[in-house]
Amino acid sequence: MKKKNKVTVMDLILLWALKAVKQFIDRINSSNNDPNRKAVTPAVATRFLLARKYDIARALALYEQHELIRQREGLYGFDPMLDPLRAELETGKFTILPGRDASGAAIALFTANLHCPVTVTHKTTLQGVVYQLDVALQNTDTQKAGLVFIYDMSTSKYSNFDYDLSQKILTLLKGGYPARLKKVLIVTAPLWFKAPFKILRLFVREKLRERVFTVSIPQLSLHVPRESLPVRLGGTLEVDHSSWLLHCYKSMTNREDELIATAGHPQQQQQLPGGEQQTTGPSVAASGTSPVMGSAGITAIATGGVSALDAHNPLTTCAPNTTDLASVDYNHRTASPLAHGNGTLLDDHHIGGVDNSSDIGAAGHQHHHHHQHTATSELWTENPPSSASSGFSDDDSLAGAEGDPKTIDQIVQMVRERGKLGLIREYAEIKARAPDGTFTHAKLRNNLAKNRYTDVLCYDHSRVVLSQEDDDPSTDYINANFVDGYKQKNAYISTQGPLPKTSYDFWRMVWEQHCLLIVMTTRVMERGRAKCGQYWEPVEAGVFEFGCYQVRTMSIETNEDYTVVELEIRNTKTDEVRCVSHWQFTSWPDYGVPSSAKAMLNFLQRAREKQAEMVRSLGDLWAGHPRGPPIVVHCSAGIGRTGTFITLDICISRLEDVGTADIKGTVEKIRSQRAYSIQMPDQYVFCHLALIEYALSRSMLQSVDLSEFDERDDESD
Repeated sequence: MKKKNKVTVMDLILLWALKAVKQFIDRINSSNNDPNRKAVTPAVATRFLLARKYDIARALALYEQHELIRQREGLYGFDPMLDPLRAELETGKFTILPGRDASGAAIALFTANLHCPVTVTHKTTLQGVVYQLDVALQNTDTQKAGLVFIYDMSTSKYSNFDYDLSQKILTLLKGGYPARLKKVLIVTAPLWFKAPFKILRLFVREKLRERVFTVSIPQLSLHVPRESLPVRLGGTLEVDHSSWLLHCYKSMTNREDELIATAGHPQQQQQLPGGEQQTTGPSVAASGTSPVMGSAGITAIATGGVSALDAHNPLTTCAPNTTDLASVDYNHRTASPLAHGNGTLLDDHHIGGVDNSSDIGAAGHQHHHHHQHTATSELWTENPPSSASSGFSDDDSLAGAEGDPKTIDQIVQMVRERGKLGLIREYAEIKARAPDGTFTHAKLRNNLAKNRYTDVLCYDHSRVVLSQEDDDPSTDYINANFVDGYKQKNAYISTQGPLPKTSYDFWRMVWEQHCLLIVMTTRVMERGRAKCGQYWEPVEAGVFEFGCYQVRTMSIETNEDYTVVELEIRNTKTDEVRCVSHWQFTSWPDYGVPSSAKAMLNFLQRAREKQAEMVRSLGDLWAGHPRGPPIVVHCSAGIGRTGTFITLDICISRLEDVGTADIKGTVEKIRSQRAYSIQMPDQYVFCHLALIEYALSRSMLQSVDLSEFDERDDESD
């Protein structure tokens, strides 16, 4: 009985869907006054209904907009076998990748540096785009899961960019094409993109705005699994565009409504790439049919059959789909959480590891196979946590929002009750916990020499991943971790002081993450020891070159407690120029921590103001978190003074926002992303005293007697 009821329900759903298809067709055909306009088939009706979740009114509006755009842009009646379209297709500037994202969406890739607006018309380029999209949409998985559009601007120049064309493609995809646009990923957007991006933000409103991301190549893998990305975009996929085109050409013979429309016409021979002969019906130009209207693979709801393409479609990753509409799942797949294993490292009782400051003894090059980041690729689906440089919407972090927050009065009371020794014991309990993560990449043979200290490594799960160079996996490593800020994902990059051998990687990281501000809390030399490499020229107009990056010192402002250097970074590959502000705190004593927090607090505030000023100067080019891209913070090891600066910045931000702070919880959160942050007990104590001093300076407190904390005898980095 139960089985019978289940079938009845399925039948009802099927009848409902069939009725929707019939209503869609009847309404389109009854309003069609153009004798040359072809009747809509069940396959076409199903496709538009699927794109709008069977909302008939919205599906009809989508269909009408689709027809309008196709007619206006000349996207009917073209022959992909004839130039200039054939030559356009063979450039490979637009292609459909054989992989999919974690939710099953197809991936379309437009490579900007292959486009030359002066040599090709919008009409030809758009024809090449829709021709391939039509073939991709023959697959029912694509109809259900949607489309991810990657606009790759890496190594492109202004002469490659065509704003009108970009707007036409987005107009088509967002409101005139029967496929759900899941995301638009703009990769490595250069500064000259500022003006068109400003207009683009006005152009993409509401829901679509949340789906448009500006990302660097390393960030791309947060949105699309690496196994589905080309090697040049940080993936492991070898793209064979010619095979995809061959599939597109062959698919013309399987277009259901094209065969109906051309019944009785003589067949003709078409020349396929590589000289293969293919017998087809009339060309698209001859038959006057729309490529999308000619798609094969009517779903089972309309015909009870299976797409003729599913058996050999490179986009199909499973057996031919024989399910009816009742089994269609409109929900996105839920990703598996990324499980972090527990790793071990040498106890962080001191920075006692081998100092790799010299290039001597660097490990030789050894090839490693690409690692499949399965867990990472499955982690993020619809809305991955971007770095601060990606995404239109804020990506708030929970940092500082959990734990045991206290008002500033409660913090003062706690400090008085526990005293210095009590805070030190509290820090010792935090420090005694084993690291909650692994250090696999940091320990790889080719990466070991890139670590300044052998016992200060970076977690795998939060490390900054550089773009790979020359297909060498080890080139994506730098000893640096993303750290969340107050209500800001990846607000900081916590890193070691660059070594001479890693300065190029350091500037690559700054460039790829669009960083505007570098905070340095050490001197290059302290107590006769090299604490950091000289990765910028310390005299005005001086220039250092690191690979393709020219770092020019524009100005130097020297203050009592800190030095500000304005730098100009030129990427010689793209001729793009950016400004980076370098803030070096010079008043940290050789031993211990500052006797007063006043200088550090003033430095922190001014650095924050500079970051805000630079973000404002970017205007609409910046579409990420209001506080801007990640701030690079480093000392020597990147855990002691660096952790102190970040802890204070987070706690002050929270205190200003909601009137509470949680120093212990903040330190714990930072240490979960950058191992061993806050290196010494006196740094932990200093964070408490500095926050109280900040509150006093802002009249949040009256006078407070903290004389019992004047003694500081611990050495810290």
